[in-house]
Amino acid sequence: MSSSKPSVLFVCVHNAGRSQMAAGFLNELGAGRVEVLSAGSAPKDSINPVAVEAMREVGIDISQNTPKVLTPEAVQESDAVITMGCGDACPYYPGKRYEDWVLDDPAGQGIEPVRVIRDDIKKRVEQLLSELLS
Repeated sequence: MSSSKPSVLFVCVHNAGRSQMAAGFLNELGAGRVEVLSAGSAPKDSINPVAVEAMREVGIDISQNTPKVLTPEAVQESDAVITMGCGDACPYYPGKRYEDWVLDDPAGQGIEPVRVIRDDIKKRVEQLLSELLS
């Protein structure tokens, strides 16, 4: 990790929807100013295709991403850890910024509810980015 850039780890259970959308937004909106990681406590085999479609609608391609397993090292390397419904599965390290974003799980949902989740995530990422870079 580059010490000159803040780093953010997005964590959800499957690392297939919410955390991938958040990472996609932060990569896009952060324009290289932030290191972005995402992981899951029980990762799926592939990204949720509805999440991929919802992100494609706003010009962000997450189709090549792959779910990754959450490791203590990923948490240690990050300045901010954003959890999305995995709560206690995430290891805690003193001195880290932790936030828990309460978001519906897009798994098994159609495009309409996933768009609402996507737009909520975008607003939260914009707020996070403004705080990290101020």
